[in-house]
Amino acid sequence: MKREGLNVLGEPLAPCGVDPMTGFFRDGCCETGPADYGQHTVCVVVTGNFLAFSKSRGNDLSTPRPEFNFPGLQPGDRWCVCVERWAEALEAGHAPLVVLAATHLAALEFVDLANLKAHAVEGQ
Repeated sequence: MKREGLNVLGEPLAPCGVDPMTGFFRDGCCETGPADYGQHTVCVVVTGNFLAFSKSRGNDLSTPRPEFNFPGLQPGDRWCVCVERWAEALEAGHAPLVVLAATHLAALEFVDLANLKAHAVEGQ
């Protein structure tokens, strides 16, 4: 069963990014469902710092993987990340900025809205 498609502000979920195409369902949105065990619900603007942190934790998001049609991320790309990875990055001081309008409501099961707002992209 898919979720309602609301963001953390209680509004309809906005797209996160299409270049590269993001989302668990690769539809540009941070939508989630039962098969999404990682909860790819937080839309972020990736930074070099976050990419290095994620790689150090075993998830290399910067190296292209053509066999999975994955171009590799660069700083400035918007990407749906796992909520627990974002929380881990927050605790370690490496959290990237969050696009609240494109971050799924389900993220609030793991992180506080106040923390997301404190890292929100200006002028969404």
